Amino acid sequence: MRQNTRMRTSPILFAAILSLSLAICDKYVTAANDAWAQAYQRTQALREVGRRIFSDPTFSASGKQSCASCHDPARRYNPPNTLAVQPGGADLRERGLRSPPTLTYINRVPPYENHHYDSDEEADGSIDNGPTGGLGWDGRIDTGAAQAEIPLTAKFEMANTRAGVAAAIRKAPYAQRVRDALGSDVLDDDERAFKAVVRALGAFEEDYTEFSPYTSKYDAFLTGGAQLSEQENRGLALFNDESKGNCAQCHRSARGKDGTPPVFSDYGLIALAVPRNGAIPRNRDPAFFDLGACGPERKDKAAQAEYCGLFRTPTLRNVSLRSAFFHNGKFHSLRDAVQFYVTRDITPARWYAKGAREQVIAYDDLPARYHPNINREAPFAGQAPGATPRLSQSEIDDVVAFMRTLTDGYLKDDPYRAERKRAANP
Repeated sequence: MRQNTRMRTSPILFAAILSLSLAICDKYVTAANDAWAQAYQRTQALREVGRRIFSDPTFSASGKQSCASCHDPARRYNPPNTLAVQPGGADLRERGLRSPPTLTYINRVPPYENHHYDSDEEADGSIDNGPTGGLGWDGRIDTGAAQAEIPLTAKFEMANTRAGVAAAIRKAPYAQRVRDALGSDVLDDDERAFKAVVRALGAFEEDYTEFSPYTSKYDAFLTGGAQLSEQENRGLALFNDESKGNCAQCHRSARGKDGTPPVFSDYGLIALAVPRNGAIPRNRDPAFFDLGACGPERKDKAAQAEYCGLFRTPTLRNVSLRSAFFHNGKFHSLRDAVQFYVTRDITPARWYAKGAREQVIAYDDLPARYHPNINREAPFAGQAPGATPRLSQSEIDDVVAFMRTLTDGYLKDDPYRAERKRAANP
């Protein structure tokens, strides 16, 4: 008879080992919870600092301009007025090239890629959607903190220096909050102090309640909390219809397969051939062109002709709060912006400048060698002088009425968050 030689652990020893293991686990769990709590508190402190910096004009060379001067919180971080480009510089007499984009929903913008493959929205995940993503009109930066660096020091925006920004944060009444969050010596060095400022601004722009609220009437509609009017419903149908507006091709209106709310952009870079805006001082030089992804602000694609004239598709959320549309602020009404899409090549004389012999200079803000980049898909497909527009005047009104449902503030809170909670606790 074989003897069982396996060791038996006594109940007392087993209990001791278990107790020790639980104590060790408890120690690590407590440490992890403490670390998370500290990180959360640090983020909250930085977020509050970023909120204050955002509206503080002392960070500009003029002492009269803040981030909020161009990104008005009351307009969901859209421009505050009808100007094509906002004043800036040390004396507020400089003018830039582009209309400030909204800062809302920038957390949904993916990093820039030359070739983007989207398997969630496309039946075939191998479809190449081309250049996509990145912040700004030309997609040249990928994070909110990196984006915040640009206006602080751009000569036609806040026009400060890194040392000037560092000096401003040291003098700020909330400087101690920065030291508490990032270390007592974080403001001692100019470069670290500058990075602390942009990090705080980045943290503020990651406040989803403020910048990605999802509280529009359309969000209420998608979650069963509201009904669209007859006109708004017609506008939605036209917006989605590939044979009519076809707006949803680039400004996606449906929820993702995982229930993600639509952000009304595929973030692709596209050439629309928006008319030249004579109100922009740089455009007084007939040899100058803002070519978007291939310059002049973006440098890495300057020699790549296929990127010239391309600008990133913005979100349409809160678009009705804007008074300057497209990258150059050419149009000042949402209806005119839609009308341009529908009749760009049907009534070019309405949109583009004329030459010395009164001939229309089609696509007058893009050199002819880049015209092959211009988008020709619906609603541009089939457009030619004298053709019938895909949308009638009343249908344009319907589309505009629908787009007004994308303005946040209809609801108090994000309905998708409540929806997820209900799903988790049936």
